Amino acid sequence: QVQLVESRGRLVQAGGSLRLSCAASGRTFSRYAMGWFRQAPEKERVFVAAINWGGGDTYYADSVKGRFTISRDNAKNTVYLQMNSLKPEDTAVYYCAARANPYYSDYDHAYDYWGQGTQVTVSS
Repeated sequence: QVQLVESRGRLVQAGGSLRLSCAASGRTFSRYAMGWFRQAPEKERVFVAAINWGGGDTYYADSVKGRFTISRDNAKNTVYLQMNSLKPEDTAVYYCAARANPYYSDYDHAYDYWGQGTQVTVSS
């Protein structure tokens, strides 16, 4: 069993930056691929970014490429999402997820554990 606890969300202005964190429990955390998803109001949850267990392979949705960076610190059991050049359309509840597999996926059903979600609001 893996538990994921996300940092609090924030209200930021367009063009600003924000770093989210996701702290995980479990001795096997380093072998879990991790992902970030988001859900805007009245929209379905969509993929944002993923990273494999070793941290050397990442994947991003086209909407965030060049602006967001996913990283992990396995020694601290923590995954991060650095968000730069934020846009109002980035406003959503952000969820981190853990996959009991070393390889990432962009399908939410491939993930086994989920964080509680955190609200990120970008004002125009």
